[in-house]
Amino acid sequence: MCRSIKTLRAPAMPVVTDEDIHAAALQYVRKVSGFRAPAAHNRAVFDEAVAAVEAATGRLLEGLEIRGSGRPSGPGAS
Repeated sequence: MCRSIKTLRAPAMPVVTDEDIHAAALQYVRKVSGFRAPAAHNRAVFDEAVAAVEAATGRLLEGLEIRGSGRPSGPGAS
């Protein structure tokens, strides 16, 4: 669906920063909402959605294990 969102899971991206997660969340919310930048009356709900997607993405990456390595692939994993 969102071709410009990068794969953040290792080994595709061995180091994932908070900025990487934010950029992916923002791109996802932009795609789903159809707005690159929301109008002022939609700003709060847009920002809440970005934060929710960031949090969910962080939890996902923290919980994933790289097959065969036994180690997490998320932010801070190296």
